[in-house]
Amino acid sequence: MAQARKIATYILVVFVLYTIINSPARAAELVQIGFEGISDAAKGIGDFMTELVK
Repeated sequence: MAQARKIATYILVVFVLYTIINSPARAAELVQIGFEGISDAAKGIGDFMTELVK
């Protein structure tokens, strides 16, 4: 199982590097989308906690 995880990690790293090198604008867009998703999730958790306390 550890060997499969190591292989999957290497494949992911190669894919990320290929994407950044091949299309840096698209890679930046994907990172921005990811951060927006994390921000929205954190806001949702904050809203939930606020309503829970009320």
